[in-house]
Amino acid sequence: MSTRHSARVRGAAAAVIAAALVTTAVGCGQSGGDDSKAQQPSPSSKPHDVQPNASNGSPAPKPTEVLGTVNGENGVILTINSAARDAGGFLTVSGELKNTGSQAFASTAAWRGNELNSSGASVAGVTLVDKAGKKRYYVLRDTEGRCLCTTGLTVIEAGQTVPFFAQFPAPPASTTEVEFNLPTFASATIKISG
Repeated sequence: MSTRHSARVRGAAAAVIAAALVTTAVGCGQSGGDDSKAQQPSPSSKPHDVQPNASNGSPAPKPTEVLGTVNGENGVILTINSAARDAGGFLTVSGELKNTGSQAFASTAAWRGNELNSSGASVAGVTLVDKAGKKRYYVLRDTEGRCLCTTGLTVIEAGQTVPFFAQFPAPPASTTEVEFNLPTFASATIKISG
């Protein structure tokens, strides 16, 4: 095949790809209707996922499950909403931290623990204990030694709520609950889903 012919083929292929991208972008950008109308739930939504709001008929958000709530220092409360296994053999615990105090909370250094200092201000000090299996699980880390958890937690302002997550190796399938421990907070026993 000549150089000129292969350049023409590559140019044609590039034009086809560019046209497909433009068509896709235009299709995604069009609303196809009046934007002033309220968005309706998609047909794939399950009836139990969305409950109508009696006041205006619009869908209300699905209530968030609470697996545990523990108190920390100076009015900081940790709420655990999920402890879910995934197919990759991991367990992800997530929830939120709320400062119910009247002043900003900056004593977050203890939350990072001593194990993963390269993660900086984080919740890397959190552990799970499988009492039945007599095993402690630490937060997973990436190839650069940083935790697979929430980072950047230096100050939580008064009244502020921030999300958190931490990922662990999954305990055996026979383990249905674990004890959750984050430094400066009380322990909480939480149920595992999945």
